[in-house]
Amino acid sequence: MRDVRVVLISGTSNTGKSTVAEAVAERLGFEHRSTDGLARHPGRPWRTPGHEVPPHVAKHYATLTTEELVASVLAHYERLWPRIEELVTAHARGAGPGLVLEGSALWPDRVARLAVPRTAAVWLTADDMVVRDRVRTAGNYAEAAEAERLLMDRFLGRTGRYQELMLAAVEELGLARVDAGGGRTPEELADAVLTAVAGQVRPGRPPGDGVRPFGTEGETFRPGRNGAPG
Repeated sequence: MRDVRVVLISGTSNTGKSTVAEAVAERLGFEHRSTDGLARHPGRPWRTPGHEVPPHVAKHYATLTTEELVASVLAHYERLWPRIEELVTAHARGAGPGLVLEGSALWPDRVARLAVPRTAAVWLTADDMVVRDRVRTAGNYAEAAEAERLLMDRFLGRTGRYQELMLAAVEELGLARVDAGGGRTPEELADAVLTAVAGQVRPGRPPGDGVRPFGTEGETFRPGRNGAPG
């Protein structure tokens, strides 16, 4: 793998981003962070030991439609992007440890426009049934009350729609993707991610895709019309 300083791992909720990012960071000796730590959107609406669903989170999922939920989270990610770009730039051009940054806030269109050298990216996807089973297991769906199941179902609706939109953007832009289903271990998925980011000429762009690679340190990338290299 070339001299990558930042690895970005995105995908919808419950595709294993955090676990895989931790494994990749350990392999590379990099710092591991999540975009959730920069600013948290209403989180997962199910109880866990020692954690109850806050009333505002329950209201958020109970009262909004799937499209409204998606619009809300995408607007949150748009507001968060300047902080993400600043963090990525600091690590890519800094002298300290590299960074593995994971989170759904790493939207394909914005990542593809990053003008930051030594940065690679990959998106994790999983079949809707895989995501559903993971959410229902985490929320103990079988034992949950009807109102609790409704919140989990609303969350799954948003998660599925987000992945549909994200995957369309990834495929349109020709970005790197790894299937996180299929029962592969975190170590196997880390291998797949490292293979996917190896040699990328720009975040998410594999070698030979016709995109002009990064130049010298400090050179900026100016997209032309329709996102083509300028």
